[in-house]
Amino acid sequence: MYDEPSVPEIKIEDLANFIRDVFRVKVQIRKNIFNYFQSDIARDLAACRIFDTRTPFERHSPTLEEIRFEEESFANNKETNIIMYDGFEFNKVITNIIPENELDSDKFHLVCTNKLTCTFDFDDHRYHGRAVICSNPSIISTTGMIEAPAKPREFYLSILTNITQGLNVDIIENQFKGKYLEYHDSKISEIIKGYALQALFYYLTGESFCESKECRLFNAHWQADLLHSQIESGKLCNRHQQILDVIVSKS
Repeated sequence: MYDEPSVPEIKIEDLANFIRDVFRVKVQIRKNIFNYFQSDIARDLAACRIFDTRTPFERHSPTLEEIRFEEESFANNKETNIIMYDGFEFNKVITNIIPENELDSDKFHLVCTNKLTCTFDFDDHRYHGRAVICSNPSIISTTGMIEAPAKPREFYLSILTNITQGLNVDIIENQFKGKYLEYHDSKISEIIKGYALQALFYYLTGESFCESKECRLFNAHWQADLLHSQIESGKLCNRHQQILDVIVSKS
């Protein structure tokens, strides 16, 4: 498990203990994944940026400025500008960082990052932010947790209605405070456990999501559903709990 130190709200030790307790497995905590980067990783990472959200991924030749930005972010990863990365290409970059002898099927790598991973949806022909990219390695994006699930409809209506009147956006955000996840929100430590469950279920069963909002494997597209499934419910549905019990009994 790779930490993202710029988001201390992850509480990496608590997350590791949660996985140990739930799956009865050994967990090793490592530093940020980019602490282990090689010289060409910055170029590869810059090359998987998204510039047109309406077009499927096209790899581009990054500029020296873009490469330098990525290199500097490895040392100081407190990014202020949100950059979109193709999630599957990002996953390839991460895979190249991990030593080949650690890519065995019995070793699962979970990477926490503040970089925004996205995937292209061919149904509506646009990119969408993603909180989790399920694979091995799996990626959990803390920025994706905040930006991918939509805020309440009323929030966007209030923005549209009041922005023309010169009202400060901060006022509107305060009106809806607590109804969606924010940056450095204390709830991140609990919600990230649900995304870790989704990644591990995919790794172990090939199935990551659940259709029930009462299950922590629910793929929430709205912040309200995210908070409900991960905080208010905070448990697996009966079906997935039974699957987990079988997995643990065989470990």
